[in-house]
Amino acid sequence: MKLLLKRSLIILAICLNTINVGSQNDQNILEEANLPEEFIIPEEANLPDSTKTILFVGNSLTYTNDLPSLVATIAKENGVEIVAEMIAYPNYSLEDHWNEGKLQRLIISKSYDFVIIQQGPSSQQNGRISLLDYGARIKTLCDEHNTKLAFFMVWPAFSNFQTFDGVIDNYSNAATVTNSLLCPVGLVWKNYFSETNDYSYYGSDMFHPSLKGSQNAAKIILETLFEKP
Repeated sequence: MKLLLKRSLIILAICLNTINVGSQNDQNILEEANLPEEFIIPEEANLPDSTKTILFVGNSLTYTNDLPSLVATIAKENGVEIVAEMIAYPNYSLEDHWNEGKLQRLIISKSYDFVIIQQGPSSQQNGRISLLDYGARIKTLCDEHNTKLAFFMVWPAFSNFQTFDGVIDNYSNAATVTNSLLCPVGLVWKNYFSETNDYSYYGSDMFHPSLKGSQNAAKIILETLFEKP
């Protein structure tokens, strides 16, 4: 009886220590983010177990046409309920999001089902380094909170079409290295352009997506997350 009690106390101590280590890691991350005190995360709603939560992190390639809302709408049409949130600002990289700190605070406090990240095309070496470095940091944080990470592969401006293969390679590599999901929007676009010479996925500035382009991206993201809902 004494031996059983001793073993139980040891197991309990190990469990408590694991919880404390995880909490301390979260606290360290939040302190490094240097968030203002007024940044408060709203209380999470009581959602049905079948509802999936997604955080989109990116820049204007995500917020143009409100991609998260398109994803939620198309998902609902296919019987999947999604609550989507977004952190996206003009010209932001993953490094910018990480340094700002809201990304970490949201992942820690809400434990989403999925986090979907993107930055610029990242065809060049400095973009590749940022994608790999900060993608890995976000992946580690997601793993600690039972969240699946997905890279949203974007595309270059039409004027930089020759860099398309670099975009595809770098996003694919980042997903592989971090063992994350890959939403291969850029690859699908390139193949479509090559087959049809139809560039209507681009908007008027030939970089940001048209509504048709964002709708296509939303479908590809859903196919990646839910295996063609």
